[in-house]
Amino acid sequence: MKSALLNNYSRYNVEFVEGKGAYLFDSEGNSYLDFLSGIAVTGFGHQHTEITQAADEQLKKLWHVSNLFEASPQEELAKKLTKVTGLESVFFCNSGTEANEAAIKFARKWGGERKNIIAANGGFHGRTMGSLSATGQTKLWDGFTPMLPGFSFVDFNDIEQIVNSIDKTTCAIMVEPIQGESGVIVPDENYLIELRKICDENDLLMILDEVQTGIGRTGKLFAHQWYGIKPDILTSAKGIANGLPLGAVICSDKISDVIKPGDHGSTFGGNPVAIAAANKVIELLDQDFLLGITHNGLKVQEAIRSIDSTLIKNIRGKGLMIGIELAETMAKKIAVELLNRNVVVGNSGESVIRLLPPFIITEHEINEFIKIFKSVVAKFSFSKQTSDIVTIK
Repeated sequence: MKSALLNNYSRYNVEFVEGKGAYLFDSEGNSYLDFLSGIAVTGFGHQHTEITQAADEQLKKLWHVSNLFEASPQEELAKKLTKVTGLESVFFCNSGTEANEAAIKFARKWGGERKNIIAANGGFHGRTMGSLSATGQTKLWDGFTPMLPGFSFVDFNDIEQIVNSIDKTTCAIMVEPIQGESGVIVPDENYLIELRKICDENDLLMILDEVQTGIGRTGKLFAHQWYGIKPDILTSAKGIANGLPLGAVICSDKISDVIKPGDHGSTFGGNPVAIAAANKVIELLDQDFLLGITHNGLKVQEAIRSIDSTLIKNIRGKGLMIGIELAETMAKKIAVELLNRNVVVGNSGESVIRLLPPFIITEHEINEFIKIFKSVVAKFSFSKQTSDIVTIK
């Protein structure tokens, strides 16, 4: 029977109906080890007691009143986010793409006559028109042109190209600290540091899209904190409310000074239930917990490196954001085979397996994943070797 849902997703033939910790359960009662976390969303796994309780308590009080009124829980979360980032103010929305749309608007309002934003090839900032226009993947533009004008693109991790692209129309540089959708591409250690210098020297805004890298994913609350720098605009979403829709744009005083009432808004942004969950998430992400994320990430990477297979070309990432680059274009096939063996992972194109497990994974669950992954890699390596055999008649 034809689905009533729009055919814009290519879905696996599995329906998950429940989750607990690092496991998902399908409609037939089968359990799956979740190493995707809803694409870097459920960092604390499923049915986390404290986060569930915080959301449940808010559900029993108030669901929605709009942003026409004071909101103490929003103020509480904003103060937590500004304290940990050193920035000044926060705008709440519902998603990463909305956060990036707001960042683009704020940058252009600040820039005055300067409207152009430099972004990176291979970057991904969302699928609404502004964020898509800032996304350096022309394959995603197909059928939706013309794009919003005012963006120019340079290769990721190439400082010289950025310097050569700055002109009198440039107001900002917008990048991800680690490119997620393009295969967990980690730049050189000095890349963000150099970007910060360039922005300071040319009076430009530094916009960091931390929708995927933020909220503990790399072992710091935000990935840029590994490098001791501070952006002017920071966008966040995904894991911020552990699965409830929430996005945030965290701004420096440069932005706070130019945005006025009526410049931007969001009907559902900062919904009380999502805010309640997010306040608990930020509270739980203390220094000891973040160290645990770093430790588990290293453990996963080391275990994968110990697998003796020519199929594995490279392993990269920070914390629990890990990309496994393959020597063959079979990432989707491996992801499907892992799903058949009750493990959920992602893939970036046909060459990279993407691992985004929940922060609460145990050593037992890591070992469980490695055992199954090793078996799947061995199967595909054997299949490749078999297909390479030439029969002489």
